[in-house]
Amino acid sequence: KILAPMPERRQNLLFSATMPREIRRLVNDLLTNPHVVELANTAPVATVDHALYMIGERQKGDLLEHLLTGDDCDSAIVFTRTKHRARRLAVQLSRNGHRAIGLQGSMSQAQRDRAMSGFRARRFNVLVATDIVARGIDVSDVSYVINFDVPNTPEAYTHRVGRTGRANNEREGIACTFVTGMDSGWVHATERMIGAPIQRRKVAGFEPDYSERPQRPRKPYGNNARGM
Repeated sequence: KILAPMPERRQNLLFSATMPREIRRLVNDLLTNPHVVELANTAPVATVDHALYMIGERQKGDLLEHLLTGDDCDSAIVFTRTKHRARRLAVQLSRNGHRAIGLQGSMSQAQRDRAMSGFRARRFNVLVATDIVARGIDVSDVSYVINFDVPNTPEAYTHRVGRTGRANNEREGIACTFVTGMDSGWVHATERMIGAPIQRRKVAGFEPDYSERPQRPRKPYGNNARGM
């Protein structure tokens, strides 16, 4: 719709944070023999320590509390799948004594700015966010990124964990991902994308709760998976 009224002879520049199949098809339709510039590959930066925690859905809150109260956790970004979950989790963490704030798509721009400025200034030490704002977060010295829910796509994992262990400095960061029985497809797809296995870790007292009702595995993950 935007290009229809524009001159046929023109110069186009197209920018995208990722290049899934849909965007590549759009590139092929709109651009003529384009020069492609890629600023990053799919591998996370080397300063990030990755870990998967196999956990039951009902155990996630307690494991999150355990990680956030660790001596090495000065600040953390916690990612959830939905805005409603981000809102509820931020409120719950605040009630538990954390200086937590939510950041999700239904907030106004002014509310987002206040949340981000408060997190940068360390008035808040926990930011609970959704993927819709993940790529707009630019904060230095974040010690933990915790995927309370796995991302919708393997590519989103790289964007999330890139919020810690920033490549432009030597500070290391820790990326923790909570994995339930529903998430095996995401694990395989993500490890295939980054070309390496992600270390599995256990915390005493947080073994998977096999008494939970079995859940249907999520649909296969891939480049054409839609965000929520």
